Amino acid sequence: MTGPGMAGRRSSTFSRLLRHGFTDPSAAERLLDGAELTGVRNDPVLLEALGATADPDLALHGLVRLLEAQPGATARRELLDTVIAAKPLRDRLLGVLGASAALADHLARHPRDWEALVTYEPRDLHPGVEEFERGLAEATDPVSLRVAYRRCLLSIAARDVCGTTDITETAAELADLATATLRAALALARAAAPGDAAACRLAVIAMGKCGGHELNYVSDVDVIFVGEAAEGADEGKALRSATKLASHMMRICSETTVEGTIWPVDANLRPEGRNGPLVRTLSSHLAYYQRWAKTWEFQALLKARPVAGDLDLGRQYVDALAPMVWQASQRENFVTDVQKMRRRVVENIPAAEVERELKLGPGGLRDVEFAVQMLQLVHGRADASLRSGTTLDALRALAEGGYVGRADAEQLDAAYRFLRSMEHRIQLYRLRRTHLVPEGEEDQRRLGRSLGMRAEPVTELNQEWKRHSGVVRRLHEKLFYRPLLDAFAQLGPGEARLSPEAARERMVALGYADPAAALRHLEALASGVSRKAAIQRTLLPVLLGWFADSADPDAGLLNFRKVSDALGKTPWYLRLLRDEGAAAENLARVLSAGRLAPDLLMRAPEAVALLGDGDDLEPRGRAQLEQEVLAAVGRAESGEAGVYAARGVRRRELFRTAAADIVHSYGTETKPAEADQGALVDEVGAAVSDLTAATLAGTLRSVVRDGWGDTLPTRFAVIGMGRFGGHELGYGSDADVLFVHEPREGVEEREASEAANRVVAEMRRLLQVPSADPPLLIDADLRPEGKSGPLVRTLKSYEAYYRRWSLVWESQALLRAEPVAGDEELGRRFIELIDPLRYPAEGLGEDAVREIRRLKARMESERLPRGADPKLHAKLGPGGLSDVEWTVQLLQMRHGWAEPGLRTTRTRQALAAARAAGLLGTEETEILDEAWVLASRVRNAVMLVRGRAGDTFPTEVRELAAVGRYLGYAAGHVGDMLDAYRRTTRRARAVVEELFYGG
Repeated sequence: MTGPGMAGRRSSTFSRLLRHGFTDPSAAERLLDGAELTGVRNDPVLLEALGATADPDLALHGLVRLLEAQPGATARRELLDTVIAAKPLRDRLLGVLGASAALADHLARHPRDWEALVTYEPRDLHPGVEEFERGLAEATDPVSLRVAYRRCLLSIAARDVCGTTDITETAAELADLATATLRAALALARAAAPGDAAACRLAVIAMGKCGGHELNYVSDVDVIFVGEAAEGADEGKALRSATKLASHMMRICSETTVEGTIWPVDANLRPEGRNGPLVRTLSSHLAYYQRWAKTWEFQALLKARPVAGDLDLGRQYVDALAPMVWQASQRENFVTDVQKMRRRVVENIPAAEVERELKLGPGGLRDVEFAVQMLQLVHGRADASLRSGTTLDALRALAEGGYVGRADAEQLDAAYRFLRSMEHRIQLYRLRRTHLVPEGEEDQRRLGRSLGMRAEPVTELNQEWKRHSGVVRRLHEKLFYRPLLDAFAQLGPGEARLSPEAARERMVALGYADPAAALRHLEALASGVSRKAAIQRTLLPVLLGWFADSADPDAGLLNFRKVSDALGKTPWYLRLLRDEGAAAENLARVLSAGRLAPDLLMRAPEAVALLGDGDDLEPRGRAQLEQEVLAAVGRAESGEAGVYAARGVRRRELFRTAAADIVHSYGTETKPAEADQGALVDEVGAAVSDLTAATLAGTLRSVVRDGWGDTLPTRFAVIGMGRFGGHELGYGSDADVLFVHEPREGVEEREASEAANRVVAEMRRLLQVPSADPPLLIDADLRPEGKSGPLVRTLKSYEAYYRRWSLVWESQALLRAEPVAGDEELGRRFIELIDPLRYPAEGLGEDAVREIRRLKARMESERLPRGADPKLHAKLGPGGLSDVEWTVQLLQMRHGWAEPGLRTTRTRQALAAARAAGLLGTEETEILDEAWVLASRVRNAVMLVRGRAGDTFPTEVRELAAVGRYLGYAAGHVGDMLDAYRRTTRRARAVVEELFYGG
């Protein structure tokens, strides 16, 4: 029976529980009314203590579970009376229960372990390794070791959540507990194999956070093992014994039992990583680090500390390697290696997690650690005070030594402490290894309250987190790149700067032809106190070096300034260059490689976004391009607007293709240049051809829609010819085409013909509207009767012409014919029509062969530009494109009827098919293929460098050097490039003389 009085009391209880921070007062009331809390249900002391925890609901539930687990009523009463009477225990126990469900589970399984929290004396506040060893001393097997470990962990967590220890003391205690645990696990391993223990000396070296006395609640414990033979023992046997002990010790810590796991022991920082022996002798370690070690391995050794096993051997190891660690900054590319390693860490974070990643993400803990470690390694060689393995101790030493401003150090210290506190409390909840900030409001509320935020814990948590993360980002950029910064760009207030004379000398040394202009660009980009200028100051030192690696550093820097001015107010631009490891380097390569790609980028600066670390530079297929173009055309209000939209897609995709070509040809510091030049040519040819086909499809759709709505009175198809049909277009190639139509049922041929001609005329007009984009010229001169014949014919007209008038050169031209746009069925029927012409039954007669040879010889003598060096003309010169293609096409016409592999529009595929059919030898095929690929690369290079098509090497010095750089030749080696071209094409011409002209 309920009455007004009971309802009022319940309402009062609800309000009181809500006031104390409970989020589920109904469940809390049921627990408080339970038998376990008899007599203390309304005790204000208990409710006040529960309300002070991170999660009062979780704390109350854990307390009830602990009481239920007690072995009897007397034990339950003892625990409850102690909790109510003793504030230190109450705060410790409830604090842990409100912050850690995992430790609540442990207490429920081991109900007397709460007694470990009773002692509250000064000597108990900061236990060290010896105290933890005493706490683990009773462990006789892996299961009991886990129980004892969790009991010790319980005491650390209690001091942590109550504020008795700060984050650095907690992390040090966790490292000391890990040390004691490693020693206990090694003792168990030794006891299990006394023979192995007697045969060797084994030292365990802690690395990473354990070595640095800054361990997390849940973390891999990184170690390296050093072994030596015991006196009188055989070294080989000793190392085998040491390896068994080390493996057993790792399993004891890492394996999961009924009590869970302790933590994984990770030995992958050892020489050769997973592939190297688990245990090495000291001399073997030294030999490896002297000859083979990478920069990151010396960075890792900065935190090395002997913790278990033979500590004398461990100290010998650390002492012997210390000189190498502190000389590491003198290694070639040291700074860039460290920077690249940090960038790779960020690149490997899943995109969905990067904003929640406390440790590895931008503005996270690793940013602080990498910045501090790099400055330690740079300056620690001469200043021993910097040689601490603990991040905050090293940061304090850097500030005291003047290497870091005091204000910067104070901000980094505060941010690091806050982020580590977040990380600790996130891990403490489930004792799981994670560095991700939880997304759920309930989890964020508990996390915020655990850090002392009570008014609006979720809001306050996110504000503080973002504020500290922002501080870390800013200072990481400043400190991590500063060793390169002073040489090039103006720094912030109070920072040192180079004199104008010294800066100018530096620019000259880097190869800038106009250092005064370069310095003006730097001043414009990096001066001031804005965030944009600050980021530019972190980027420019690296970018300047990349520009200097090109043939025209001045152009690269000028183009970068133009792009930066165009995107200056776009928030993502500099962030992309700063946060994505490859973006800035890719941009530098693209901007300094010539005119085409920068010109395209200036027309669409937002395309910078394609240069990031993902797959954005991968060419898109024809179907995807055509879908986008047709969708853009469909949204346009007129034919001209539709073609303008199609050209916009073409502009962006040309930039994508050119940028990928440049990046793959130049390579980057993180990715070497592609070795397969043929694959690059094929990729460019396919990409440009697909893009041209999609553009024509969009133009056709625009014209038809404007003139006739949805349906043209005649079926209409565009047939690609020449390099277009062969999927081999270069950046500056015209689009050779044929137009074919067929009247629809019920439409008179005259009406159909008029419509088809209007379509062709309008397509050509719209594509020739003046624009700053690279031109797309439609060339229909390969049609029947050439320039004298009609631009478009019916399928029947083509059939009649080819049956009666076709010449051998026309059959040869049709070898490259392939439908590219319009009516697919009509295009297929056109191909069926021409197949007998281009692959004549029984091959070519001798008269036809002589005619083809005559035409080729005439072309060589008449079409080569006056004054051009024939030996350097990529298209018409000896061994150039024309030589190879005519040779291949002659083989196709003579043998295509019998060899299906030859029935392809693609030159390289036809070459491979001819070799497979035994028509060419392997060496001949390789010679022709190499020459064709090289000539194609030269034409592409000329267009990329000059911004206009050309078939010969440039004569201007910088342009010629840029072509050489694209082809893989270092500065000063253009002579080698020209010699190699002449040599390659001379060999190809010899093959052509034999195969095409018959010797």
